[in-house]
Amino acid sequence: MESIINYFENIPSIHRSLILIGGITFFWLLEGILPLMRFRYTKWKHALPNLFFTMTTVLVNFLLAFLLIKTADWTIQNKFGLLQILPQMPFWLYVLLAIMLLDLVGAYTAHWVEHKVKPLWMVHLVHHTDHNVDTTTANRHHPLESMIRFTFTLFGVFIIGVPIGIVMLYQSLSLVLSQFNHANIKLPKGVDKAISWVLVSPDMHKVHHHYVLPYTDSNYGNIFAIWDRLFGTYMTLDRDKIVYGVDTFPNEEENGKIKVLLKQPFHKYRKPTTGA
Repeated sequence: MESIINYFENIPSIHRSLILIGGITFFWLLEGILPLMRFRYTKWKHALPNLFFTMTTVLVNFLLAFLLIKTADWTIQNKFGLLQILPQMPFWLYVLLAIMLLDLVGAYTAHWVEHKVKPLWMVHLVHHTDHNVDTTTANRHHPLESMIRFTFTLFGVFIIGVPIGIVMLYQSLSLVLSQFNHANIKLPKGVDKAISWVLVSPDMHKVHHHYVLPYTDSNYGNIFAIWDRLFGTYMTLDRDKIVYGVDTFPNEEENGKIKVLLKQPFHKYRKPTTGA
């Protein structure tokens, strides 16, 4: 375990890029073998805006990465943060607890807040207006949302007190799990359900992408499914009944244009409807 953390502490940028590209490639191919939905779309055309926003997400995180490094190093040097005041524990447990807490603050809490605060919801809307959710949807985030998510992760590192090696491991796991649970893949229902007791499974997360409330406001987790179950935001819906998108922005053609998506957060807020 220590060797893994040492690797991620000094992980080369090219290796991080390979994790991103490798994940997209793997799940892209798997979608062709085990498709959940038979989309009537040109896959590459659909992927273009999503890959554009993936690149802006990478750029934002690259430009701000020094803040993560400085913050993580400061917490360790000054023994600051929740993990620094806990009793000594096995290293594997320390790593697991750190990743779980980062997932709680940087993913679950950030996601929940984005759905509850109207201006942040309008920013997050870009992610939800994909009518054909697949693995490329995972990083379909407006640049403003990338900065919001980064801020939550930075805050998590600060209050938890996590060394940079674990932060980088967390971000890599978060990336791959997001690609996995957004992927347009059809696992056996029993397998998917079993996974969802521990990790966010594809069927579990697809409920979150259903086009109307209350399903849109559920299943906020990214890595661990425990947070939704613990905080009462876990919901189920038969995957055959799921319709992607947002009812207040129904134009699929417009929602596939980069220029439109970049301006989407600045539309006047429209209250979503509730229904099945």
